[in-house]
Amino acid sequence: MARVRRTGRVGRVGVVIGLLMAVLTGCSFTEVLYFGWPEGVTEQATQMRLLWTGSTLAALAVGVLVWGLIFWACIFHRRKNRELPKQTAYNLPLEITYTIIPFLIVAVLFFYTVVVQTDVQRQAADPDLVVEVTGFQWNWEFRYLEETVEETDQPISILGDSTESAVLVLPVGRTVQFELVSNDVIHSFWVPEFLFKRDVIPGDNFGYDNDFEVTIEEEGAYVGRCAELCGIYHSAMNFEVRAVGAEVFDDYIAARASGMSNAEALESVGEPGLAQTTTPFDTNRTRRSASD
Repeated sequence: MARVRRTGRVGRVGVVIGLLMAVLTGCSFTEVLYFGWPEGVTEQATQMRLLWTGSTLAALAVGVLVWGLIFWACIFHRRKNRELPKQTAYNLPLEITYTIIPFLIVAVLFFYTVVVQTDVQRQAADPDLVVEVTGFQWNWEFRYLEETVEETDQPISILGDSTESAVLVLPVGRTVQFELVSNDVIHSFWVPEFLFKRDVIPGDNFGYDNDFEVTIEEEGAYVGRCAELCGIYHSAMNFEVRAVGAEVFDDYIAARASGMSNAEALESVGEPGLAQTTTPFDTNRTRRSASD
């Protein structure tokens, strides 16, 4: 009978291991360590992802140890007779041990969290590019504060509307500072691949500068969204970040400065003129599908 039980137990463990291997077959070891997070495309995102990976591994290690001890006690120390087990109540060394170990774990996690948070929120005294982000119901306007149109001497801007999604063009390898403002209600500037979002708050009297910086490391098109419920068309309040090489970005800015529209300037540097990751804000509330 005991042999039958052991055989059944081994069989169940084998099934679990087989299922885990089947699930993980399609993932590389690196992807598994993301634990569901996007890879991230900025220097800051890499730091946050590594913190997430380290915290998760630490939690798993503690969890596996605790679960192992629980199962070990349940399986191998079930009551076999009426003999009272040895009592360890008021065991001072043991109590000190299981007080100090959790404290050290929390202290280490707190330390690395503060380090990463400080690095992510650090801002350069002289960033390479400053972009003003204005959220409004239900779209976005971006302005390059230090780049102007030659004819008007006004900052180069990108405005999303119901016919064209805003495409914010940014250079790879340069420090970009975002200054966030809102014209009406609270919005939230979120690019999932940045692994970062921040509320866009109306007014200028909330006591601090609402800005942050990133340095993008990979070229590509990345969807951006409003992550704060802001009204009836909140779900349609999207934009796109187009990350390009530094030289391509300089050519794009030169084209915009000469008076080209955003789409024309993008096409002049070999990029698609319209957003590739989202669709324009649609005011038709009767629309049921993307094909309508």
